[in-house]
Order: sequence, then C-alpha cells, then structure tokens
Amino acid sequence: MRHLLTVGRRHLIRHRGIVQVANYKPQKVQPPPSPPSQPKPPKKPVSFSLHGESWEDEYNWMSQLTDRVAMRHMDVYMEQEEKYTEAVMSDTERLQSKLQSEMASRLAAELSTPPVRWGPWLYYRRVEEGKQYPVLCRRLASLHEEFISNKSPAAGFDFTSGKKIEQKLLDHNREAERFGGYAYEEKSEISPDHRYLAYTMFDKDNDCFKLSVRDLNFGSLCSKPHADRVSSIAWAKNGQALLYVVTNDKQRPFRLYCSMLGTDAEDVLLMDESQENVHLSIRHTKDYQFLTVNAFSIQSSKVFLINAAEPLSDMTLVWESEANVHCIIEHHQGYLYLFTDASIQGKPVDHHYLLYSPVDSSCSPRNWENVFVNDQQLIIEDVDYCNSHMLLVTREGRKYGLCSIPLPLANGKVGAPLKEFNPQPLPLPDHVSQILPGPNSDFYSSTMRCTITSPVMPDAVVDYDLKSGKWIIVQQQNLLYERTRVLYGSASSISSSQKSSISKNLSGNEDDDITWNDLSDYYACEEYEVSSYDGVSIPLTILYSRNKKKNGENPGLLHGHGAYGEILDKRWRNELKSLLDRGWVIAYADVRGGGGAGKKWHHDGRGTKKLNSVKDYISCAKFLIEREVVEETKLAGWGYSAGGLLVASAINFCPDLFRAAVLKVPFLDPTHTLLLPIIPLTPNDYEEFGYPGDIEDFRAIRECSPYDNIQKDALYPAVLVTSSFNTRFGVWEAAKWVARVREYSIYDPMHPVLLNLTTDIVEENRYLQSKEAAMETAFLIKIMDS
Repeated sequence: MRHLLTVGRRHLIRHRGIVQVANYKPQKVQPPPSPPSQPKPPKKPVSFSLHGESWEDEYNWMSQLTDRVAMRHMDVYMEQEEKYTEAVMSDTERLQSKLQSEMASRLAAELSTPPVRWGPWLYYRRVEEGKQYPVLCRRLASLHEEFISNKSPAAGFDFTSGKKIEQKLLDHNREAERFGGYAYEEKSEISPDHRYLAYTMFDKDNDCFKLSVRDLNFGSLCSKPHADRVSSIAWAKNGQALLYVVTNDKQRPFRLYCSMLGTDAEDVLLMDESQENVHLSIRHTKDYQFLTVNAFSIQSSKVFLINAAEPLSDMTLVWESEANVHCIIEHHQGYLYLFTDASIQGKPVDHHYLLYSPVDSSCSPRNWENVFVNDQQLIIEDVDYCNSHMLLVTREGRKYGLCSIPLPLANGKVGAPLKEFNPQPLPLPDHVSQILPGPNSDFYSSTMRCTITSPVMPDAVVDYDLKSGKWIIVQQQNLLYERTRVLYGSASSISSSQKSSISKNLSGNEDDDITWNDLSDYYACEEYEVSSYDGVSIPLTILYSRNKKKNGENPGLLHGHGAYGEILDKRWRNELKSLLDRGWVIAYADVRGGGGAGKKWHHDGRGTKKLNSVKDYISCAKFLIEREVVEETKLAGWGYSAGGLLVASAINFCPDLFRAAVLKVPFLDPTHTLLLPIIPLTPNDYEEFGYPGDIEDFRAIRECSPYDNIQKDALYPAVLVTSSFNTRFGVWEAAKWVARVREYSIYDPMHPVLLNLTTDIVEENRYLQSKEAAMETAFLIKIMDS
C-alpha cells in the first residue's frame, strides 16, 4: 500500500509538472540596469583677467574654504561622487577583493627594518602583530651581535639568557592616540650621545607638525622644547642643544631657534628671516662638529656655518650663489666639502660637482677648489662620507655606478680626474634605476648602507664595507623562493636546483654566494630611445612578462612624471605584478623636466618649456602603439602629483590616444593655484611651473593647464582620479577637473570619469595601500575588458 501511494504521488507530481509546463509563458528578458547618473555640481561662474586675457571658472566655488555655504555644497557633491564611483565599480567588487588578496600576499614578510648600527646600539623599526603603526626600538650590539626579529625572541626578550635585550623608544600607535588617530612622522633625530629622540608628528587638529623630545633613559617626554609648525631639526653640543626651524602661517620656514635641554632657559631665537621669499633649513654635518643653515630665495642661495660645540655663537656665511641651486656641506678632518650644481664663473652647469675648503680659511669670500676635474662623461650624482672613505654615486649616460675613495684625499691629486683617485667599484645588479644612500649615522664606521632599486628586482638594502671590500644584502624581499599564492590561487615553491639557475652571483668573488633576488628570468626589461617631436631622444623603459607578451595584443600602462628634476620612480612594485601576470606591459617615460640626465634636461621641461614634457610623453605613447608593444586601443596613462598634470595634458592634446588613465592626487589647475594659492607654495613651485606675473610664463601655464584646455565634444578616455584631504594639491583641483571633463566631453558610460577620495594618510598604512592599488588595478582591467 505504501508503495502504491508513493507511485500515485509521483504520478500526480509529474502530471502537475506537465500542466505547469503547458501553461508556461516565457518571461521577458530583463534589460541591463541603466548606468548610474553622473553627479552635476552647481555652477557659479567667476570672471578672471590677466595680461589681456579673460576667462571664467564656473567651479571656482569649490576652492572657497572659508565660505560655509560653498563648503556645504562641496560636502554634498563629494558624497555624490563617492556613491557614483561605488556604483560604477560595483561589478568589480570580487575582482578588487581578489587583487587585494594577491597584493597583500606579496607584502614584505619582514616586520622589522634592517638594524642600523650606530655606536654601541642597533636601531630599527618593527611592527607588532595586530598593530597599525611601527615601533622604533634599539638594542645593545654587545648583548646581541646578531639581530633577532621581533618574533624570536618575542618583543626582544631572550628566553635563553632571561634578559630583555630591546628598548622601545617610540611607539607610533600611542602617538596616534595623541594626534587624532594618525601617526605621521616627518622628522626624527637621535642625539649624538644617544640619550634623546627629537621628532615631529603631524597634528591633525592643528594641521601642522609638532615637535617633541623624548628622554630615552626614562621614556618620558621632556618639558622642552615644544613647538608647532616645525620643518627641520638638528642636534648640537653633543645632544645638549637642539636647533629647530618653524614656519609661519603660510608654511614658510622663517625662524631658527636653539633650545638647551636640561635647563629652564627660554629657547633662543638665532635667525628671523622677514623677507617673504626666503626659506630656512637646518642640518648637522655627519661628524656632528658643525651645523649648516641654508637660506634659499628667488634671488640667492646662502649657507651659514655654526660651531656645534657653541651653537649660540655667531654663524658664518661660507657659501653664496644664484637662486634655486642644490648646496650640501659636509666636514671631514678640518675641511669643508660642498656638493652643488651652482653656476661656475657665471656659466650654468649641467651637473653636480664637489668643492672643498679649509674650515679655518680667512679669505673673504671663502676660496673653494674643485676636488675632481669636471668630467662630462662620468657624472657624480650623490656623495656620502664616513671617517675613512668617500662614497660616490656616479652616472655614465644612463648607467649608474657606485665607488669609494679613501679619505683624507692626497693633496697631490686634488683637482685631478676622478679616475686618477683609483676609485674602488662596488658590485651592482643589472638595470639599476636608482641608488639611495642610507642613514649611515655612524661616522666612524667604514660600513655604509645603500638601497638599490630596479624595475625587475625588489629593493635591496646593501651594506658595503669600504675597507675590506666585502658586501652583504641585509634585506631584500624574495618573491621567487618562498611559498606564495600565485595568480589564480594555486601554490608553488621552487626547488633548490631551480634557485641556483634563477640568480647569478655578481660579487666578483667565486667564494661568495651572495645573489640578487632579481626577477629577470620571468620579466623582461627593455630600454629604448624614442625620438620626440623636436628630435630629442627620450628614454623609455618597458617591462613585461616573458610568458604573456604578444605583439600588438597586450594592454599597456605608461608612467610619467617630468617635474622638479626628480628621477622617475621605476623601482619594482609588487602591486604591478598583478597586471604583468595578466599580460600587461608597464612602461616608463623619462620625459624632460625630470631627473637622471642633468640640469639642462630638467630645465628643458619646466616653466616656458613645460610643453616639451607633454609632447615627450605623447611621443612615447605613440611609440608603444606603432611598434606594437601594446594594442592600439588598450593604452592607459598613469601620473602622480605633478605627473598627473603631464598625463592629463597629454589627454587634452590626444584624447583618442588613451583608453584609460589613473591620476593620483594630481596637479590639474596650475592657473588658479599659482595665481591665487590657497595652500602656500615654495620658490621651487614657481620656478617649475612659472610666475603668473610674467606674461611669457603665464601663457605657458595656460597652455599646459589640464583644467583650461579640455576639448569640447570629444570622447575622453575613462579616468580614475584619486585625491585626498591630506595632499598639497587641494581636493578641489581634482573635483573641478572631473566636473568640467564630464560637462565638455562626449558622454559614454563605457568611458566613466571617476573621483575617488580618501581621508586617511595612505602612505603610512600597508592595508590601505593594497586596497587603493587593488581598486586602481580593477578599474584598468574593467575598462580594457569592456
């Protein structure tokens, strides 16, 4: 009976199913959801005129920080932008999550910086588990010759000996509680007697950097000095005195003070610069015997010398030259060494050179002599010193070198070519993009530290012993040998036999087994010279996966900066691996206006010649397409800060050349920023982009201004603009540009223009860095795949 009921029930169910199918009406296919509406901020035109030219700015109200009504409108508009960006990017949430996991898995495993040996101490910063910010620590080298990480022994406690071998000096997590949830440190200096730590932290509530001094013997804050708006600091009198420079309400460094620790005496004002265009800075020589005060203005560059043993004594003028030159003075055994790019006998030079002069020279003005004869083929890019050697970063063409020379210099050789000093070359990997000397605080140690960067190698922190010639990589992330999660979720590890074939020993010593953790077996790095519009050759570096490259089919991302004479950052970045492994080509255009090729290269891309930078960038973009390095319709641009001006200007000239662009905290409205600055500018800013009061400069500013040259009725590429409330280029610049691009250009939902805002200081948070990079990468992938 139970069986029959079951059969009947099944039959009934089948019968009902037939009836249901018979009456079934196919549902209409639902149309895809309509794209979200673009925010439309209100227009309030304001008229401007200068040098016979008139124009209107309908979004000028966004920069009126003191207008409460305008700021309420700005808050509403920013909220609309946030919701619009979220809506457009909603279909990439899973991709963003995946990308962030990839990038987080590649974060350096080291939770501690490599220790810096200074006197009896090892100084380092480490991150405690579950904490956002690092802790500055030290331990006596005599207690622990070999550095042990924070995990073994935990928190610096040696379970074998039962001794605590670590001293916490500054916990940035606790500092964050003092300063509105942020712990953003700008300056920090240990006193030469190792008793005090002077540091400046960003005070969010007062929008300035606040000076504090901590007594390391007791861990407590000193009663003095306490100062706001501090821009530079330097120790004197073996740690008994601290000199510091404060800025005015326009952020111009204008006053120099001396504070005597351990006394009740008021801080002494040493210099008060009343001229509005003069900027002060203070630093100590590496042997702590002297202090140098730099006074820069649009008219001149001056350097004053103070005896560190008597900081309240008179300061002496030791160098004066034309405006906006680089001047760094060091001291070694009775001689001052000056590294500068100032003009020689009124004639501008294209590179830095090194001068020297006895400290006790009685000549007025002081007589300076060349250490090396000028060599146009072998350029000195940087100099560092210890008691026994001079360390030189050199450049031949675009190739960097590193060498050392014993000190003191032989008098008979001074003024001879560098090669006659028999410089000892130091080992470097291939494709070096920059060499950065480390802190090297211990003047009497012959070991000097440098960071070596490369497009195909994670940054390597290297210690070179200049006396013995030995060297060691003290820290470099190893992306090849560790077991890591790769692109699509599988795990892999490399055998020891594979390891030996991946890296090569470049030390020149067969007994040495030191190897660079380079990735050149997996990613190719190629260098080209691209002819710009006027025939000048522009260096172009191209990076791609050897397994993913297909002629004319790969999407590409072109980086550019070209400002302030700064070298384009071409170092290996872990977040870009997600694009490389997906077949993207990463390219770097070393356009004029940037660094790495001399002073003329910088000057040929600034001021009235700023347009050269833009045309160089466009030439490199066209080269990538014409040579089929990237697919014609899949090229994206990327620019940070002043590089944002470069990329946005290139888009204005050739909007159809790019499919997408990422502009990070970009400089987009130079006309109004330079004419009516809201955030104080420096002489370097005006030298770089021009003085609006000068008619030729003004015309060049207008010609290169991304905000003033947006094409009407043109199809612009998809653009993601990221800005922050903690940037020197106001968020209103990004907001104004985004609003005007949407208004002027042809609307296409496949070419969205997005504004992404952050309120946190991303640079101090590795999690936020991965999150922001994942969003940018997801945006690029989304646009190229659409």
